[in-house]
Amino acid sequence: MSSEIYFSNNYRDLCQEHGTGAGFQFEFSCARCQDTWRSPFEAYTSARLAGWVGKGVSAAWGALGRTGSGVSSAADGLAGAGYGGARDTAFQRAISNAQGHFNRCPRCTDYVCNRCWNAGQGICLSCAPDTAAEALAAQQRGLNDAVAERAYAVGANSGQAFDVNAQRQLVCPQCRTETHGTPFCPGCGHQLAQSDTCGSCSATVPEGAAFCPGCGARR
Repeated sequence: MSSEIYFSNNYRDLCQEHGTGAGFQFEFSCARCQDTWRSPFEAYTSARLAGWVGKGVSAAWGALGRTGSGVSSAADGLAGAGYGGARDTAFQRAISNAQGHFNRCPRCTDYVCNRCWNAGQGICLSCAPDTAAEALAAQQRGLNDAVAERAYAVGANSGQAFDVNAQRQLVCPQCRTETHGTPFCPGCGHQLAQSDTCGSCSATVPEGAAFCPGCGARR
């Protein structure tokens, strides 16, 4: 039962209890890469025989205009009574086979496939990543970080020419179009709220004002 606990989160039950295709099969997955391995299919003979008996009885009795459901149900009942134990036994065999395809990491206790196993260290690659792969990944991160820093510097330099004090409307009040800070709406041409200055005293004049609030000059 301890083995079943180990594989409680990374296996899928593919067993089929009834019919001529009845049998046991389980699919196990790697906790790191999610690749899967399926145990060999084991036929559940009792259920298959019950399926064949049911079909044969139904055909024979059908030819006589009668029903053989009683015989068929009895065969299914006998097969079903032994299914649970047979399934558990097959599961234990599947686990034994799966342990040859997976490695249990002593650090994180996950089961991983051979491709995700650091054989030299005896633990999984999540706990002990491959040194060469990590070195290449670190180089790429360093390259990306350096380029990002240079790009940031270019943007910062370009930002010197941007007027941060100018008033901008990002959405047109008339048609609700996004303006991206332009003086006129790209959707309807409406002049947006932008600071204007007085020609006499250079004071800021609010939009729609008839006179300058700084010197009283008429607009």
